[in-house]
Amino acid sequence: MQLSRFILTMELVAKSIESSDLNFSRYGDTFFEVVFVGGRTQPGTIKPEEEGDRHPYSVLDCAAQREAILPSVLYIQKTLRRRPFLIKNLENVMRKFLQSLEFFEENERKKLAIFTALAFSQKLSGLPPETVFQPLLKDNLVAKGIVLSFITEFFKEYLKENSLDDLIGLLKKGKMEDNLLDFFPSAKRSSEALSEHFTKEGLTSLVEYNDKKMFEVKLKEIKSTLTTMINDEAEISEVIETVKQQVKDAKFPDIEVIRMLWDVLMEAVQWSGKNQQQNSNSALRQVKAWAELLNAFCTSGRLELELIYKVQTQCYVDAKLMKLFPEIIRTLYDQDVLAEDTILLWFRKGSNPKGRQSFVKALEPFVKWLEEAEEEE
Repeated sequence: MQLSRFILTMELVAKSIESSDLNFSRYGDTFFEVVFVGGRTQPGTIKPEEEGDRHPYSVLDCAAQREAILPSVLYIQKTLRRRPFLIKNLENVMRKFLQSLEFFEENERKKLAIFTALAFSQKLSGLPPETVFQPLLKDNLVAKGIVLSFITEFFKEYLKENSLDDLIGLLKKGKMEDNLLDFFPSAKRSSEALSEHFTKEGLTSLVEYNDKKMFEVKLKEIKSTLTTMINDEAEISEVIETVKQQVKDAKFPDIEVIRMLWDVLMEAVQWSGKNQQQNSNSALRQVKAWAELLNAFCTSGRLELELIYKVQTQCYVDAKLMKLFPEIIRTLYDQDVLAEDTILLWFRKGSNPKGRQSFVKALEPFVKWLEEAEEEE
């Protein structure tokens, strides 16, 4: 009942303003100050002027609920459609309030966060995301944890009606998609702290997104280091130690290490256009040259099987390697990277379907040789 009365009152206020002779071009900032705090603010502050009437239907005077704040957002949306030039005034006022969050009460900051989330959720005409995200990065606001609290409320409200992809798109436009830790105080600026905080707040999808981004960054760093060392023809022992240290520091899953090693080794091959024989020779030379590196990380049958799956997938999608699968497997066996048991397991029960039928057939002669050798022993 109270909410319905509030919405009706907002509509009456809107009609009253629309029918007035207010000079929006001159008093645009003042108009939005009234919408947010109920009256004109004192110069350089967020405090309403002592003189003059204040109406009780501002954003800060309503309940900290979506239903209570949405009418204000919708009204601003209608106003901007009629007077699109006012978007700059809205930006000015929002920037001033966001840079002054410490002077608001906690409940008022929550209302501003809900309003901001609804503004983007309703696609408020022309409001650029950087208007919101960049002003938040004031050192004193971040250090006090005010920004983290605000942005958490913003994320929670926005994700009620929008997908994670929508949120990431918004962050990207605001140049913040890779900088979520910038919202955290310096003492808590770690992936562990981010994960703990957003998990506690029920934002697990955001945690998963950040984990994925961090994984991609670390993967890129390791691949870059390894590529440089391969191109520089560094000693294999040095390469192994460097990669092991980076993998340890990044807490990189061992399966992902195997996939990454194979990708980098194949990317470093000097391919020769359409000359299939030269390409085959180059690929096999690369495998032989860096077999010790692969062997250092294929420390179990599970990881050896993962390497076979990786080779299988690449041979399936890369025409240059399509017919080379059995030779690569044979070379990895000869170089003691793959054990006989692992190869036989893949042959009999492998679960990767990509090109499996043709690759199994191509590997049959080698598998037959392995089985005969095993019987002779």
